[in-house]
Amino acid sequence: MTLLAPAPFIVGVERSGTTLLRLMLDSHPDLAIPFETHFLHRLVAAPPGLTAAGFLDLVTASPSWPNLGVPQDRLATALAMLSPFSAAEGARAFYRLAAARSGKPRWGDKTPPYLRCMPAIARLLPEARFVHLIRDGRDAALSSRGLWFGLGDDPRAAARAWMAQIVQARNDARLLPHYLEVRYEDLVLDPEATLTRICSFLDLPFDAAMLDYHRTAGARLAEVVRPFGRGEAATFSPQDFVAIHERTQQPPDAGRVERWRRELPAADLKRFERVAGKLLRSLGYETGATR
Repeated sequence: MTLLAPAPFIVGVERSGTTLLRLMLDSHPDLAIPFETHFLHRLVAAPPGLTAAGFLDLVTASPSWPNLGVPQDRLATALAMLSPFSAAEGARAFYRLAAARSGKPRWGDKTPPYLRCMPAIARLLPEARFVHLIRDGRDAALSSRGLWFGLGDDPRAAARAWMAQIVQARNDARLLPHYLEVRYEDLVLDPEATLTRICSFLDLPFDAAMLDYHRTAGARLAEVVRPFGRGEAATFSPQDFVAIHERTQQPPDAGRVERWRRELPAADLKRFERVAGKLLRSLGYETGATR
């Protein structure tokens, strides 16, 4: 039986820094992490007996397919070579092709909503190792404002969504053989130590190239040719997407930590903390700040 290399699956509430972590790990000379895939949640729910043709249809129907850079004919050829075909081997074939674009032997995934189906993905792909990136919910909510994705603009609804996703992930983590929580704040304030810890979890040697992620971030972000999401996404261009993530083209910025202290209106801060204050405190975040 071939031993499969651990595959990182970066998950988290949207606007929690998952793109930053993806670009860091993707800068490792041995690891490639493509754009968000958004098909595994449907793959794990597919009925038994899925064929290679059905798999191809399912994957290419993903709203993010145009951004993944894998030619459909190459994927079809790779699937045809699988005997017998299985959904797991089909997924691995896709990821291998995605990694081959960068000339790298190992692959991973960064799709934040997979946080909601981690046990099912682990059953499909036992090599999956989940890295759950957690950010102070007040900063995640602040970073979501005005966007067509994320937690939305209402502080109470944002707090409920942030809390529900983290609670579900931590409950599901009990069913996972490989699960690691990482704080966004640690990643920004001490990236080398945090990446070293993540690499150890992935059985991946640390490489300083990950600290220079910002040098290649622009090229990776430019691979997005079609934003997607709620209906509002249709009004945004790939350039808008790059602009939203422009800070990933710079070294880590400590100013992104605890933005809520400076930028979140006091009334919105109170509304958020009334809903999610207990979880914030249990995660070690200070609440009840006054201005």
